Order: sequence, then structure tokens, then C-alpha cells
Amino acid sequence: MTEIPEHLLKRAKAAREQAAPEPAADSAAATEAPSEASSDPRIPDHLLQRSKAAKASKSGGDAPADGGGGSVAVADKVGAVVAAPSDAGSVPVGAGPGGHTQRLLTVVKSGSIQDVKATPVDKVHTWPHLLAAEFVAALACTAFTFIFSVFVNAPLLQLANTNQTPNPSKAPWYFLGLQELLTMFHPMVAGVTIPGVGLIFLILAPFVDRNRSIKPEDRKFATSLMTVHIMFWAVLVLIGSFFRGPGFNFVLPWVDGLFFEL
Repeated sequence: MTEIPEHLLKRAKAAREQAAPEPAADSAAATEAPSEASSDPRIPDHLLQRSKAAKASKSGGDAPADGGGGSVAVADKVGAVVAAPSDAGSVPVGAGPGGHTQRLLTVVKSGSIQDVKATPVDKVHTWPHLLAAEFVAALACTAFTFIFSVFVNAPLLQLANTNQTPNPSKAPWYFLGLQELLTMFHPMVAGVTIPGVGLIFLILAPFVDRNRSIKPEDRKFATSLMTVHIMFWAVLVLIGSFFRGPGFNFVLPWVDGLFFEL
């Protein structure tokens, strides 16, 4: 509920006190007021006097006692709508004491109109906020790789023999998915078309999905696209690693054994 300012409450209280019936000492003025005063005490005395003067001038009586010289159209009941007189000297309809026509439209808090606080935005600058964190992460990964290589030897095989080709001859694990595609499709399709279409979809993904949320539950399109891409490539790598034997033929690892070396 909207809070009403203190100065408006004081003005309303003063208006109610002014509109209250006069004491018994002013009984002569009360007898001259119209009969509506006894039926509806909400009408102030000055409005009753103006109504009486307007009725007298309409019936051909004397001019108003206040010397204003103009007639005022006042409704007999509170809330009624009346038409303004046609003469130029009349007071506008609904005018208050002194001819003022200001009206209070609404009372609202200043905070609901004036935005004094800055609106937070979910954006930061690339430098230094993002690049500084990425640089620190790169240094940490480099230090871990250096320390790990000191204590653990790389699983290298013997020197390559040009007179003996290993069977099966498999590419490194990160290229096994592409080698697996070469066994199923034409080299143009397996080496260019399918990888190219996948890369184009990944490049266009940020332009299709413009959701700026960082919550995974709000990024269903991006999550689904990346999941399909990773699962497609992971399945091809697993098949090429564990289900391909001599001649790169399909084998069952629990029957023919594993033909996979690091």
C-alpha cells in the first residue's frame, strides 16, 4: 500500500475540521443553510453558500452576497456532474476556494519514480577481468605439466622401423574419430564435409542462442548442441581404439583382445 506524505495528511485533517458542523452558538447561520447540510455534513459551509447564491441568481434573485458577480454551477449532491454556465465570468466547474483548479491525481513514493541506484549489468571488460584469469590458469597448467614430466616418463615406444609397419596402424587417439570416419565414408565426405559442417554449427551457435544466462538449466540449446558433438566424437574414438584390430577390421575386445597402445 502506498504511503501518504505527512503534509497531505495534515491538510486532509484540517479540511475535515473545517467541514465539521459549527457549534450551537452559530445556530442562526445553520438555519439559513439548505436542508442538505443536516442530511450530509461532508459539504463545507462555503460550498453551501455558493450553491445558495447560484440558485438565487438562477431564479432571478439578487446577486451573490460575496460580490463576485459571477455564477457558479454546483451540484446538489456530492459527486454529481454539472455543466458550466455559458457566461465568461463564471468560475470553472470543480474550482475550489479562490478559483483554484489544481487536483491531486495520485500519491506515490519518490523511489518508484526516481531511479537513484545504478542498475547492475552482467558484463565485465575482457581486459583485465577475463584475460588475467586465463593467463593465471595457463601458467598453472604449464607448471603442472613441467613438474609432472620431471617425475613421469612419457610412454614412448621404440624407434620406428621403416621396414616394418605395425598392424593395425592407428592414428593418435584425438584423430581416431577421423580415421574411423574414413572407414565408413568417402575421404571427401569423412575428411572435409562432416568435420566442416560440425565446425560451422559450433561457430553459428552463439549467434543462434543469444541467451546471456550462465546457468546450465537456462542454456538448453547450447548444452544439447555441445553434448551431441562430444558424444558423436567420443563414440568414434572408442570404436577406433578398442574395436579395431589387424587390418583395421572390427573386432570384439573381450574375444580377440585389445589392439591399442598409448
